Amino acid sequence: MTDLCDSAVFDGHNDVLLRLWRSGGPDAARRFIDGEEVGHIDLPRARKGNLAGGLCAIYVPSERVLDSDGNWPTPSRQEALEVTTAMAGLLVRIERESRGGLKLCRSAADIREAMNTGAFASVFHIEGVEAIGADLDLLYLLHNAGLRSIGPVWSRPNIFAFGVPFRFPSTPEIGPGLSAHGKALIRACNELKIMVDLSHMNDAGFWDIAKISDAPLVASHSNAHGICPHSRNVTDRQLDAIKDTGGLVGINFGVMFLNPTGERDLSLPLEQIVRHVDYIVDRIGIDHVALGSDFDGTTIPAAIRDAADLPKLTDVLAQGGYQGADLAKITHGNWIRVLERTWGA
Repeated sequence: MTDLCDSAVFDGHNDVLLRLWRSGGPDAARRFIDGEEVGHIDLPRARKGNLAGGLCAIYVPSERVLDSDGNWPTPSRQEALEVTTAMAGLLVRIERESRGGLKLCRSAADIREAMNTGAFASVFHIEGVEAIGADLDLLYLLHNAGLRSIGPVWSRPNIFAFGVPFRFPSTPEIGPGLSAHGKALIRACNELKIMVDLSHMNDAGFWDIAKISDAPLVASHSNAHGICPHSRNVTDRQLDAIKDTGGLVGINFGVMFLNPTGERDLSLPLEQIVRHVDYIVDRIGIDHVALGSDFDGTTIPAAIRDAADLPKLTDVLAQGGYQGADLAKITHGNWIRVLERTWGA
């Protein structure tokens, strides 16, 4: 495409690399490029659904062993390093083998160019930086390799922060904030102009980052706690801070983060996504809400089977009153603006 339509989607979070890595095999890159009948995202379905790009997360899964409080165990640094480098290598292979189908973007200008030429605009993101040591040397190395966004934690503790456990109903006021290592990490991210994602931070960690960071506050795949009181969702006070810094919230399609009851109800209508958009727009304005699907990482409404069905959501947004420039802000414009401000390019 040469001109972006209002409904072209740049998405704040997906876990396609995790899905491809878990299924394994030497053809993992080709399965993304050529398409397959599993999961939510591959290149053919992205093109069909006008999904023009997004933050591609590297996440090291925990063993499914919970403690008495429902907390996930933290992987070792060695395990995290092996998985992180494997997924990063997979992303690079996809870029090479796709021959222009996917572009690893290091700047907002790269994103615009990719979207305007029909390439999938991919941003290298890490969700939970257990692979990085206290010396932060790997952070600098990965930045040189294209890393432009991190979530310091997933919903488990590491040397940098606590992470917010999955609880419903619950506030995010669970556990301590950043460690001394975590504060150094945030300062280094500001120095390198790496975006810091708050979606899995607890309340104390959120406010520690707000005090330290000079960049827009971003929750890439979270929803309004005022509608769905899940610990992973963003409170009104946090929303106000996000507005004050020029940041945004990417709406998560996960039914347990959308549903006021917290249930995994696949029949949840797409209007519930619009309800969260409305709440954030009413609270902090149209410039501070976007999409953060969590494709391939959570249970989404049956009405969106995969990325190919995104036009159903943009149609519902349009029916809800978000059209023209306002729709474009939600679908891609706000993300590009915030990334440009954060990265400086």
